[in-house]
Amino acid sequence: MTDYNEMNMKMDALLEGVGYTMANLANASALLNEELEDLNWVGFYTIKDGKLVLGPFQGKVACTIIQIGKGVCGVAVQEDKTQLVPDVHKFPGHIACDSASNSEIVVPLHRNGKVWGVLDIDSPKFARFDEQDKTGLEMIAKTIEKYI
Repeated sequence: MTDYNEMNMKMDALLEGVGYTMANLANASALLNEELEDLNWVGFYTIKDGKLVLGPFQGKVACTIIQIGKGVCGVAVQEDKTQLVPDVHKFPGHIACDSASNSEIVVPLHRNGKVWGVLDIDSPKFARFDEQDKTGLEMIAKTIEKYI
């Protein structure tokens, strides 16, 4: 069982005082990759020119650009709502950047009250993420938002 409160304290300590968004996102993805089990990708997409553009991540080569409203990440932005997907193969319009991914969670990130990007985490396990992960990762996203 993941201790999201402890992980959130680590995240806050890691990012505090850095002042560089990309460096913070890079370290955030590394920390999440180290702390969470059964992942094959964790990283960020940020909104640029009306689409999601790949940011810092840990994992295999990824999709570079995702249209808003397309795939799990694009829907998370469009709805401004965390997407918890137990089986990505059943998600309408899923974009398969890595065929090994079977479940996914995407949490919107905000800056100045608007969706700014997403935290995207994939797993090769079906139903890897649950409501505890959703609540914990939304808390961590709020911490990350303080430093972007």
